[in-house]
Amino acid sequence: MNIFCLVYSYMYTIRLIIYIIFLSVSNMQEFDGYTLFTPFSVDEEVATTILINNEYDILHTWSHDFFPASMPYLLQDNSIIYPYKVQSPTMFAGGVGGGVQKLSWNGDVLWNYTLSNNTYQHHHDVEPLPNENVLMIAWERKSAEEAYNAGRTSIENSLNEMWSEAILEIEAYTGNVVWEWHLWDHLIQDVNPELSNYGIIMDHPELFDVNCGDVGTNAGGPQQPNGDWMHMNSIHYNPILDQIVLSSRLQSEIYIIDHSTTSEEAASHNGGNSEKGGDILYRWGNPQNYDRGSNIDQLLFSQHSVNWIPQDFPGENNIILFNNFHSETHSSVIELIPPIDNFGNYIITDNQSYGPISWEWIYTCDILVPMQGGAFRLSNGNTIITQTHKAKMIEVDESGNNVWEYTYSTDQIDDYWIARANKYSVEYFENLVLGDINQDGILNILDIVMIVNIVLSSEFNESADLNSDGIVNVLDIVQLVNIILE
Repeated sequence: MNIFCLVYSYMYTIRLIIYIIFLSVSNMQEFDGYTLFTPFSVDEEVATTILINNEYDILHTWSHDFFPASMPYLLQDNSIIYPYKVQSPTMFAGGVGGGVQKLSWNGDVLWNYTLSNNTYQHHHDVEPLPNENVLMIAWERKSAEEAYNAGRTSIENSLNEMWSEAILEIEAYTGNVVWEWHLWDHLIQDVNPELSNYGIIMDHPELFDVNCGDVGTNAGGPQQPNGDWMHMNSIHYNPILDQIVLSSRLQSEIYIIDHSTTSEEAASHNGGNSEKGGDILYRWGNPQNYDRGSNIDQLLFSQHSVNWIPQDFPGENNIILFNNFHSETHSSVIELIPPIDNFGNYIITDNQSYGPISWEWIYTCDILVPMQGGAFRLSNGNTIITQTHKAKMIEVDESGNNVWEYTYSTDQIDDYWIARANKYSVEYFENLVLGDINQDGILNILDIVMIVNIVLSSEFNESADLNSDGIVNVLDIVQLVNIILE
């Protein structure tokens, strides 16, 4: 009896260990999806957006005549939104762009819009909206006279200009501006009581101090003289809240504003779901910007890639971002829970800064990323992270284990950057099965037979060109076989 119990106990222990190992291994699985990114090198004449699977097979590519300003976005109709750099921007600084295109799966330009003139210069990120419109971040030119009239005390650049920030919503296909928000409408200063925006900074966290930070910087690499003040580098939209979150590298702070306003309300302090117009609803990362903290309270440092975690994802409705200079030698990914109540109001206590005072989850990178960088939560709880200057993407699980990684390079050039990348589930695609040569909605031996016949006949069929190299050959057959075996 005792021997039986001992054997049973031993077998139970072994089974428990195996089960724990199984759970551990099962939780260290990469997300089943396709990764979209645009590598960039000054040594290349053109840019290419690439879609790969977890085995690094190139599933599709899009060629561009212009270099990327930030990351591309894949839409569910299999088209992409591509922000790009125009040839002669009107204000040149890190992340400069100027245009945005929508391209079909086949690479046709469905619409194109440029925002580069004497008043506005698009830069960095864009955000596709559910209504097919696109939000664009833009520098907004202000003269030294306008800046001084707003209470600014000094201009630190040879242009003698101060470029503020604006968000413009561009209607797809028409190019009409259907909504706009301007930071310049929401300033405060405490140096000139004769101006209308005079006030006590700490009493108005919903407004931004016009004297905060320098005007003119080399942020983003060696630059020409510029009037960059805020350096907004990413934008994201929350369709449930109808709100926008922005990231300012130079102020080391993120901001949430109301999108439910009209443009007129966005220029005021009233209206919209928040009843606060275009004022700042929430800000986090550097409370000394509104005189409710000091440098020891600063938690963000030149951050990028701020976005809400989608609904039904682990951490849903939390905010995740890439913090470039978390320490002198490390960057990090931070997830935070914004202090929002049941009525949609962001909670702040008198004379205190916006919470939280720490993060909900953090992943610390063992490398310092000098600029840009990306972080997006995936539906299985993993997080995909981009180390920009290394052209490297890694995927980590909730425990911080590295479950997948990829570094882009070619035989000729290794000096590439990737601003940010995201991963899309296989189910995300509409009416598209990669390698479905006979278009019956499934991948099987019939598709292999058809692609073999195409190769033998030396014909070209775009749907059979799985690696998008312009020819159909044995490499496409191998790639299709691998996809089917998956």
